Amino acid sequence: MGYKKMKKLKAAVIGVGAMGKNHARVYSKLDDTELVAVADVNFKTAKNVAEDFRCNAYKDYREMLEEEYIDIVSIAVPTRYHRDVALSCIEKEIPVLVEKPISDTVENAMEILQKAEENNIKLMVGHIERFNPAVIELKKRLDKNELGKIFEIKAIRVGPFPNRIRDVGVVIDLAVHDIDIMRYLVKSEVKRLYAETEHRIHTKHEDLLSGLIKFKNNVVGVLSVNWLTPEKIREISITGEKGMFLVKYLTQELYFYENIEASRRMYNYSDILMGVTEGDITNIRIQKKEPLKAELESWVECVRKDKNSPVSGEDGLKALELAQKLIKSTVKERVIVL
Repeated sequence: MGYKKMKKLKAAVIGVGAMGKNHARVYSKLDDTELVAVADVNFKTAKNVAEDFRCNAYKDYREMLEEEYIDIVSIAVPTRYHRDVALSCIEKEIPVLVEKPISDTVENAMEILQKAEENNIKLMVGHIERFNPAVIELKKRLDKNELGKIFEIKAIRVGPFPNRIRDVGVVIDLAVHDIDIMRYLVKSEVKRLYAETEHRIHTKHEDLLSGLIKFKNNVVGVLSVNWLTPEKIREISITGEKGMFLVKYLTQELYFYENIEASRRMYNYSDILMGVTEGDITNIRIQKKEPLKAELESWVECVRKDKNSPVSGEDGLKALELAQKLIKSTVKERVIVL
């Protein structure tokens, strides 16, 4: 489509509810993109967003794909529609960013990946937590072995029941964030998992998850996810030989809790740790930035410079597969070995 030669990529958003509207806002402000159109089955919503960001509005995304010249698109429709919308965009040879989870089923996700690969179309999945500045800094420090051997990674993602309609439960809607981040940080695949879920408020889908994941490198992952907690908490901690890192997603804070026993002893970290003693707590300075802006900047650079997607379709598929395995575990009431 010649998008690498263009001064600005012509961007569109399909589905402009809570998340999609923010995609439209960011595209309208980026130096490298021009927001040309939005589409939503609720035409009033589409029209309001289009008026806010000075672009064209459509009720039917297929009409938009026919009428507009589009270089790059974000898909933020309900999960069960991801496959159909993504395939339509791929057929038009438009690079696709699809909000997480990549699709509602593994089969549909695999079809999206297959069609994108067959048509040589770039595909990215919107796992936004990877673009939180605190997570980016944590990843850098882990890669430099500042924690030593990793023992456990624990994610807490809880809060009140959401007002907007949900077509999936907390496992697919929320836990996929932390599954993806865990794989990303510990750099290992999963060998087994176990989960318990409950339906306390949501009448159709689970609204509470307690999960355990064992990675192939023997790191233990712990998931606590629900829509039942009065306070919204988004945190991930990672414990290792030299202490513990704690990320607070909402405030973009990163803390290091030192294991002073590790710092005072001169030993090889492949040996047995002799003890754990509370040391200093360091609040690591983070240059704050809106994660969605960072995500879309990275996506635009990927398309413009023909780079690999920062969060690939395979990453999205793996997160969905593991989420589905957690659901299977609670239904079967047993550990799932992969």
